[in-house]
This record gives sequence, structure tokens and C-alpha cells, in this order.
Amino acid sequence: MLVVGLTGGIATGKSTVSTQLKGLGFPVVDADVLARKVVEPGTPALRRIVSTFGAGVLQSDGTLDRKALGEIIFRDEAKRRALNAIVHPAVRRAMLWEIVQAWLRGHRVCIVDVPLLVESNLWRLVGRVVVVYCSRDVQLQRLMKRDGSTEEQATHRLNSQMLIDDKVAYADDIVDNSGQPEETKVQVVRLARKLDLATGYTWRLNWLLPPLGVIAALFCLLRRRLMIKTPTLNTSSR
Repeated sequence: MLVVGLTGGIATGKSTVSTQLKGLGFPVVDADVLARKVVEPGTPALRRIVSTFGAGVLQSDGTLDRKALGEIIFRDEAKRRALNAIVHPAVRRAMLWEIVQAWLRGHRVCIVDVPLLVESNLWRLVGRVVVVYCSRDVQLQRLMKRDGSTEEQATHRLNSQMLIDDKVAYADDIVDNSGQPEETKVQVVRLARKLDLATGYTWRLNWLLPPLGVIAALFCLLRRRLMIKTPTLNTSSR
């Protein structure tokens, strides 16, 4: 099974592309959804958060008070690292389990939707990276319209994140979402066909013989670690 990492930047339209790929029949593992699930009441991660930061991070119904927790970690790098050390491993385990379930169901391709795929180095653990791109100007205008923010506020938020042009350097495929929705949809359909073809005829053999699948996955990860990325927008996804 081909595991595809889907990422982008704020207001580039990653969620739209993720939804379209799901509509085309691909299983989608959403890291943001899992990040909420792993801290639901009764989970080990939530218990560790309470043990580390105190019962004040809980609401009256026992759910996590994200605002209270955010105020604790906002200006304290050590506490932010402590929180990440609890949540990130839990999210990764949940992601791995959903990927395994997709494989057990016989899917050829599994999409892993991770906003910080590059920043967290998870791009090295997937077979292919898809970046949803739009120009900086389009990104800025969309963010201002979406959040009702000023140009200064939106610019500050964009500057606090990795530039989308830098993420392009890690892409095997790019969906350019700078234009109209119909143009993006055409690119997504083209990408879907490309991903299906990329699995080749061996996908069923790897599914029937798990050791072969494991070997193929290890080879893919080794190849990715040896790859040298260079920025380019010239891909067949455009």
C-alpha cells in the first residue's frame, strides 16, 4: 500500500483537496482529528496532561480545556515541549493504527493529512508527499477573508509558519490551488489516477504476502532518506 503524506500551508486549501480525495474513495487519516481524539476523556494522553499540568486544564465535563492549556504553554517553551512529548507520540500511534486498518481493508493508497508533515519530519516516513500550493498573495488574501483579519495580522501569522514555497521542495506532487475550484478539482482527479498507477501490479502481492509489503515499505523509506530535494513547481499534478 502506498502511504501518501498530504500537506500545505494555512489557507492554501489542503482541507479541500483532502475532502476531494476522500470523495474519490481514498482513505484519509486526518492528524488534526486524531489530535483531538487522543485527548478525549479516559485516554492515557489526557491523564498524563492532567498529571503534568494539573486539574485546571479540565472543563467541568472532564474534557480538555484547550484555552486554559494554551495559556499555560503559550510563553513557556519547556511546557510546550512537555505537552508535545505527550500528544505527538499518541497521535503517531493512532495514525499508524488507521494506516494498518486501511491496509487490512485492501486499499491500494492511504492519504495521511498532516499540516506539519515537513516540520515534524514525518515526510520521511511516507512513500510520497503531496503539497497543496497557492501563491503568497493568494494565501494572504484568503486568510484575511477567512478570519476577518487585517493585512498586518494575516502577514504576521503567515510569517510564523514555514513558507509554502519552502514546502514545495519536499513535494513529489503539487496541487496548485491558486485558481478556481474547478481547476483544482481537475488536478486532484489527475493526482488520484497517478497515485493508483504508482502502486503498480505488486500491491496485491504485497497485501497477500505481508513480509513482501514490509520489505517494500522499508526500501521506500530508505530511498526517501537518501533523496535530495530541490524546489520545483514543474510536476504532472499541475
